[in-house]
Amino acid sequence: MRITVLGKSPAWQDAGGACSGYLVEEGDTCVLLDCGNGVFGKLRSHRDYIAVDAVVISHLHADHIFDLVPFASALTYAPRQQPVPVDRWPGVESPVRPALYAPHGAREAFSLICQGGGMFPDHIEQAFDLHEYGPGDDVTIGPLALSFAAVPHYLPTCAIDVRIAEGGADARRFTFGADSAPNDEIVAFAQGTDLLVLEATLPRPERSGIRGHLTPREAGEHAARAGARRLVLTHISDELDALWAVDEAGAVFDGEVLVAAEGAVYSV
Repeated sequence: MRITVLGKSPAWQDAGGACSGYLVEEGDTCVLLDCGNGVFGKLRSHRDYIAVDAVVISHLHADHIFDLVPFASALTYAPRQQPVPVDRWPGVESPVRPALYAPHGAREAFSLICQGGGMFPDHIEQAFDLHEYGPGDDVTIGPLALSFAAVPHYLPTCAIDVRIAEGGADARRFTFGADSAPNDEIVAFAQGTDLLVLEATLPRPERSGIRGHLTPREAGEHAARAGARRLVLTHISDELDALWAVDEAGAVFDGEVLVAAEGAVYSV
């Protein structure tokens, strides 16, 4: 299983960067986890967008979903998706319509986003085959088996575990923690995972209000408790020092620690 970072920024994009987006490939199957600001353009550098089998969204914050709009526009208006020949494109009777798995409430959220952008309310839903999921659900996409677990954030959010469906108890696993406050849920959900990708947004814990994010040290603590083999820190701004973040996490986690970078590829 191959995981490519398309975007790793927090809610504000790095210079020239993109927000949350990860390409997961196994054989001919291709799944995009999250589709935040700037991700669609990055995707096109790595994969033909009509070859994406499914998009899976961890939660409905803008920095994890906004590029579903240009993705939907491409699926709707691109010459290759038209029913009649255009330039070198022969025309298609059935345009490609990837599956889209998103948390409950996605239909309403996507409609509001599209209306606010001056588009048809069903712009995203018409371009994708939309399915809403909840914690505890399981989804199979080709050889990949996905499961979801709720983690605490500012709105309903799910961590996502991806494994090779036929691997049984020894299946290779990649676990994406999404965005979260410190919690026990991700520790239980990610037990023994081969690759744990955890957000490390904060240089220090929130000083007031409800917590919603982790520091690099907290990410390391969660990885250690989960018994993960490798840890990738993500959702981290280029305004923070990557070596500092690695040192913080490495002080409490004995395994390999990396900071996500756009274009980085991890094999599981």
